[in-house]
Amino acid sequence: MNRLFFLLLFFIPLISFGQNNDNNHLSEKLKPFEDFIGKTFKGEFSNSTPENPLFDVQYWRILNDNGIQVTHSVNDGMWGGESIIMWDLELNSLVSWYFTTVGFYTKSTILIENDKIIFHEKVTGNKDGITETKGIYQLLSNGDFKSETQYFQNGEWVKGHEIYYKEDAKAKVIFK
Repeated sequence: MNRLFFLLLFFIPLISFGQNNDNNHLSEKLKPFEDFIGKTFKGEFSNSTPENPLFDVQYWRILNDNGIQVTHSVNDGMWGGESIIMWDLELNSLVSWYFTTVGFYTKSTILIENDKIIFHEKVTGNKDGITETKGIYQLLSNGDFKSETQYFQNGEWVKGHEIYYKEDAKAKVIFK
């Protein structure tokens, strides 16, 4: 019996360690993201149509209290990616890395301004000539959020996409 008790004391903390999505454990530097943690959101692109639906699903989770992982997929795996958000001690700033299923990746600096989270990304490996993006996430009063994106493509800033997200516990991030 003592052996079983010892094993349980040892293994239970290990099992729960990587699965904590309780916002009470989120580091102070990551608090601006607390309303996203442990939730799945499904968003429809503003240019989506009934004939040509376009949607994104995102899942947000804590990584050991000091990082956030966001996975997402567009149209059930047409493409997607994974982001890691954390506080960079050298830059004294929030940063993120985003890796896509279509071969490009980004490194971002993140600014928090009032109710907006602003990602400024340097893009590597995009086939369409996009070298930077600016993404703005804004949490809405009803718990939904919207994102707007601009791209620096072929030497000029162009309007990207706009997506309105609602929490959807049944939605799934799918990679093919």
